[in-house]
Amino acid sequence: MGFLIRLVASAGGLALAAWLLEDIALRGATTTDKTLTLIAVAVIFGVVNAVVRPVVAILSIPLYILTLGLFFIVVNALMLMLTSWICEQLGVNFRVEGFGTALLGAIIISIASWIITIVLPDPDRSSGVRQSR
Repeated sequence: MGFLIRLVASAGGLALAAWLLEDIALRGATTTDKTLTLIAVAVIFGVVNAVVRPVVAILSIPLYILTLGLFFIVVNALMLMLTSWICEQLGVNFRVEGFGTALLGAIIISIASWIITIVLPDPDRSSGVRQSR
């Protein structure tokens, strides 16, 4: 259930970023096409964040320390750009133009995902039972 909530949160953040920033393109002929594209991008974004981001985070620990954690935003922007590149290779209609747009998009996605995660109930967290993972 937690995966579904994170997927919805990522999709919501990506949708908001695409709506607010004209250099983030999410294309589709119909609303259904756009929704399916958004879900595909959210899955790709989740995989990138689960696989690539930890490696980048470990390698950039000195930059996290030097910038007091602000480099985290740059890493998020790089993950968004990588997601855009992967989508382009797979033929998914999602594109981020430029690093500045990716930086703003990463901030928007982080804030929106955080808010959506707070609003949506997570049964795993609210049950009071800790599960080992």
